[in-house]
Amino acid sequence: MDSLTTAAAHALAGGDPLGALNFIALRDDAPALALRGIAMAQLGDLARAKLLLRRAARAFGPKETIARARCAVAEAEIALVSRDLSWPVKALETARATLQARGDRINAAHAHYLAIRRLILIGRLGEAERLLEGFDPSPLPPALRAAHELVVAGIALRHLRTKPARAALERAEQAARAARIRPLLAEVETAALALTTPAARLVSRGSERLLRLDEVETLLASKTLIVDACRHVVRHAGTIVPLDSRPVLFSLARTLADAWPHDASREVLLARAFRAKHADESHRARLRVEIGRLRKALRAIVSIDATAGGFVLAPLEARDVVVLARPDEEEHAAVLALLADGEAWSSSALALALAASQRTVQRALDALAAKGKVQSVGQARARRWMTPPVPGFPTSLLLTGPPPGG
Repeated sequence: MDSLTTAAAHALAGGDPLGALNFIALRDDAPALALRGIAMAQLGDLARAKLLLRRAARAFGPKETIARARCAVAEAEIALVSRDLSWPVKALETARATLQARGDRINAAHAHYLAIRRLILIGRLGEAERLLEGFDPSPLPPALRAAHELVVAGIALRHLRTKPARAALERAEQAARAARIRPLLAEVETAALALTTPAARLVSRGSERLLRLDEVETLLASKTLIVDACRHVVRHAGTIVPLDSRPVLFSLARTLADAWPHDASREVLLARAFRAKHADESHRARLRVEIGRLRKALRAIVSIDATAGGFVLAPLEARDVVVLARPDEEEHAAVLALLADGEAWSSSALALALAASQRTVQRALDALAAKGKVQSVGQARARRWMTPPVPGFPTSLLLTGPPPGG
């Protein structure tokens, strides 16, 4: 690279995209196009960044495999940041293998972390952990060590392991400060908010309170009987009874837990489980059938006794019964939870992350938009959804490679 390109690369590595553009904004050679694309991505113009990177990849000759691979990795990161999760994973893996074979370990590691971050976003934590296992970040520069610790923290948080998550975030903050990249430090600080922000709501004996993640972890490790409305399971100690595919049974379990230690009346159970405003004999017969099914499903941890007014939970070993619910029980809370990261998501990416049909997700987005809880930008396939207000671009793209002598 010539001196201007080298100066632009240094500016980008330091998180200064405007400074980089001062050196190369008017140039159309392949290296300048690639750097301009990364600068535009850091400034938040992802559509323009993608076009510039594609032009750069075409402008590099067939023998410049490292440069083309770096462009592919940069484009993959833009897709990740813009929540376009349908981009070809094989292209990223091919680019990573090329960079690793040619000795560019830094950008190969960056590609590796992008693949892991995508898996975390779509909930495939087992695969993400397998990719991360045995990977040593110590030879990497501070920016990538911070990225490594953010991935470690992300997996730990989703497994409700708050102590390892907090330790990883502390290491990520140290690495980000060593890198002196403000957007990276902001990303670490944003991730750390997950440890202090209310993550769930505890309903017990008629009262409610918000819980942090560490409090949720403590609760799940206790011997309390928990009706988990976040995952639609009933749990006690190490026994977990999934009811996510049986919504009527879960609704009955939730209603009984809300009423505990008292009984829940038949009228309330019918209204909550079957939405029956005026119960007749057929509703009461169905209630008896469903209560019988719930007894059978939960027989290892709790019995359900009939009372004069309705039914009551009778735990076999637990001394307390609680409901663990989302902080906000909005009908489309799962969609809002994904949009809470401040990024702009496509409806197809939301559908992939939620394992739902795109039509179902689109209906949820339309309903949330009517309430003013989400907003969209763009049209047709370029349309993206986000929660207002939108924070700044949080991810630094550091794919320029070390300049000569640097």
